[in-house]
Amino acid sequence: MTIDENAPLLSVRRVKTPLPRVQLAVVLLVLFVEPITAQYMIPFINQLICEIGITGGDDRKIGYYAGLIDSAFYLSQALTTLHWSCLSDYIGRKPVILFGLIAVSISNVCFGLSKTFWALVVSRCIAGALNGNLGIMKSVMGDITDYTNMAQGFALIPCILATGTAIGPFYGGTLVKPHDHWPKLFSGTFWKRYPYFLPCIISALLAAAVFVTAALFLEESRPPKQSKRCSQSKVSARDPQNGITDEDTSPTPIHTLMKTYSVMVPIATYGTLTLVDVGHFALLPLFYATPIEIGGLGLSPSVIGVYLAVFGLVDGLFQALFVTKLIDNFGGKKVFRTTILVLFPLIVVLPFMNFVVQSQKRVGLVIWMLMTVQLMLLVMIDTAYAVIFMFITNASPNKHSLGAINGLGQTMMLMAKAIGPAAFTSLFAFSKQLDLLGGNLVYVVLGSLACFLVFLSNLLPELDIKGEKGGQDIARETLLHSVA
Repeated sequence: MTIDENAPLLSVRRVKTPLPRVQLAVVLLVLFVEPITAQYMIPFINQLICEIGITGGDDRKIGYYAGLIDSAFYLSQALTTLHWSCLSDYIGRKPVILFGLIAVSISNVCFGLSKTFWALVVSRCIAGALNGNLGIMKSVMGDITDYTNMAQGFALIPCILATGTAIGPFYGGTLVKPHDHWPKLFSGTFWKRYPYFLPCIISALLAAAVFVTAALFLEESRPPKQSKRCSQSKVSARDPQNGITDEDTSPTPIHTLMKTYSVMVPIATYGTLTLVDVGHFALLPLFYATPIEIGGLGLSPSVIGVYLAVFGLVDGLFQALFVTKLIDNFGGKKVFRTTILVLFPLIVVLPFMNFVVQSQKRVGLVIWMLMTVQLMLLVMIDTAYAVIFMFITNASPNKHSLGAINGLGQTMMLMAKAIGPAAFTSLFAFSKQLDLLGGNLVYVVLGSLACFLVFLSNLLPELDIKGEKGGQDIARETLLHSVA
């Protein structure tokens, strides 16, 4: 902190702590691998399912089996991510991260070599059950930042995830069936027997390369535990009934965290935000591809792919350039409450676009303008994630409980991802088929969830990033009162 002795006391400004560049680079590299290895198969999964013969020639079942594979991944991850996050509180972040990268690499190799539906499911479950890195990396970000640079660090997470989401499907779709595209390089019988192996092995090698990088350069970020003698010397700060101290260096038990209001409010908010967001985002490609006469836009797969790729790139650029400034200037809670309001026009614009295209009988200039507005609103929604990550981190009573806190949040998010896409795409079809509320029941349900999210956002505490009172201090005080 720099102090001008001639300046008034209230004008003292705190200087931001520089982010540790090497550690931040490794953290972002591990985060970058997560969406890539999770979504590179999106362009070819439907074709792969068709070719392994599980549908019996009925192409209408392809979406069902593709959804099962996707749900198996998220459910297996939801069931185990809390355990990995809590383990990182006890044995350290680095060994758990390295194990997760190995699991991802093995899973991708197995996926590329799978010739049956259940082999595909098992290979995705390996990646889901044995890799909890996404939640742990948020704990690492909390470890290496403080209240002066937290916004700057957490704003990079949606940025890097959006970039990976754009890149993964791009090479996943480009590298399939290499024996057809590059017969001189991939002419053997292996590539004909395993036409989808190349993007899978590329993903595996990418995870392996990040494993080596993390093993060499990632430093253990979990705060070291103090000796028993040192802890006893601070007994004056200890709550006599519950054994919680301001300097406590032991992870807070999960059951205690789950009974703590200041912990569960941001976690419930994160889960609800994810459910509304993934439900809406799952509807987009379905809405774009559905024929005009039954409630969609009738766009081709290539147009949809380009639109989503542009969204990923614009999203990443926006998060990197503007989110930190928004949080610094307006405060985390105000930014969060403003950005989630964008959900309402995002939901309304879908049936409105169908109304326009039904009246014009084609996708004209008005539709393209509305899709451009829609893209910009989608970018704003991801800003809410950067802020809610900060709320969850600030809810931890100490840095030794960051793994458990982020594990709880990650579990809520994964459950939403497991049920959201299938639930809302099915509700979309159900609404159109039975003409419920004019085919718009799905949008009413989404809007109701968005209202609940607004209600939860009002319960969030003020996000103090200026140092007057740290969020962890507030969480610790709430925890002391909740267990007393």
